Amino acid sequence: MTEGEAARTGARKAHTWQSGLNNAERANSFNPATPLPKHEHENTTHMQGSETRSSRSSHAAENVGSNPTPASTLTIEGSRSKELVCPECGSNERLVKNGHRYGRKNEDIQRWLCKNCGHRFSETRLKGSDVSEHAQRIHRQILKTTSTYPSNCRVCVADGAMINLAEVESRIQEKAAGATKTQADIKGAIVSFAWYLKKNGYREITIHVATNNLTILHRRGADLFNPETVKETIANQKWSESYKLNMAAIYTLFLKMQGLTWQQPMYKPVEKFPFIPTEKEIDDLIAGCGKKTAAYLQLLKETGMRSGEADKLKWIDFDFERGVVSVTPEKNSKPRILKISIKCIAMLQNLPKTSDIVFGVTTINTKRSSLEHTRKILARKLNNPRLLQIHFHTLRHWKATMLYHQTKDPFYVKEFLGHKRLDTTQLYIQIEKALFKEMSDEFTVNVASEPEEIKKLLEVGFEYICEKDGLMFFRKRK
Repeated sequence: MTEGEAARTGARKAHTWQSGLNNAERANSFNPATPLPKHEHENTTHMQGSETRSSRSSHAAENVGSNPTPASTLTIEGSRSKELVCPECGSNERLVKNGHRYGRKNEDIQRWLCKNCGHRFSETRLKGSDVSEHAQRIHRQILKTTSTYPSNCRVCVADGAMINLAEVESRIQEKAAGATKTQADIKGAIVSFAWYLKKNGYREITIHVATNNLTILHRRGADLFNPETVKETIANQKWSESYKLNMAAIYTLFLKMQGLTWQQPMYKPVEKFPFIPTEKEIDDLIAGCGKKTAAYLQLLKETGMRSGEADKLKWIDFDFERGVVSVTPEKNSKPRILKISIKCIAMLQNLPKTSDIVFGVTTINTKRSSLEHTRKILARKLNNPRLLQIHFHTLRHWKATMLYHQTKDPFYVKEFLGHKRLDTTQLYIQIEKALFKEMSDEFTVNVASEPEEIKKLLEVGFEYICEKDGLMFFRKRK
């Protein structure tokens, strides 16, 4: 080897030595006991990050970036030679340098990675402590918890007054145990209430709403076992009068299950007409929804059925050849068979048939969330905030109002909606008069005698009035 080559080799070794140090006083270095390579051309040093890797070539050459020098050959200055081991698996092999961390005094501390178990740890900076012991304590200890400090530690709270943290901790644990017991009692009472409603014949949707409302009361701070706190909680909420009345009625049932009574607060809901959108607004909303929600809304628009009735529909309830759907009633209404259009049939047949239920097993809350998201987007895009007031039940109100406006027959509307009493249908008569009071009472009158003529008149919205001299008279509002 020439003098120039020897100088360059020495410079490389010095650079490797300095890059492996953590700081000036505490550093990892190669053990002098490690034998040097026999030939100069067999030792080549490579640097990658903070790691020093040596690739030795023999009969089978080793690639650059191979396993680093074993950590068992490392020592710490200022203390006796100690073997570095992994605090997780106890192995002293396949330990490699893996970055640095910095302490409070900005000292550089080496991190290590065990390739046997994948555990990462730091080396010690405490004098006279075992390397692996300190590393294990760093790994196991949870900072900022009561277990980090002695249980008999005392702190000053006033002039000369001291409290024992152990006593405080015991009181906290007792309080937590009491709170857990109360939570368990409330959950158990709500489950018992659900079973009570089930035994008394209430529907699943009613049970779900009732238990959910009790949970809301509890989360708002009401003690379900103390009627006064429930009354106070309901009064402090920014709910509508009708919602507060429903909450009070549900809690009355809850007390009845326990054999208790209370003085139910008097809430009087303000009567107002439901929102009736225009047909164009409904069509805009349907056009902006996804495939399933659009078919769902189109069906509600044409049939006026409740959302709960639509959720229960199965594919066998539809007769696409005749264009009808058989509705299973809800809320003690009557069963009915309703006509659907070709457009609605096409939208339904385009849905995937993944189950027997047409609109899947998703909950009504999921459908409502999807509708609310679409409404917000369309209301902002079309600059029409009225779209935000459209709900699933709004389409039933719209259908009933339009149906009465076309027929002026409340009994027909009653049968179409499945109402058992005419009083329920009277609402839509009032809405129709309020919405269309400014319309003129002028009509277009047509006469027909042949079946084809009668069919065409009925298809375009004419209504039958009377028959005289073999002629049938029809009229349609202008």
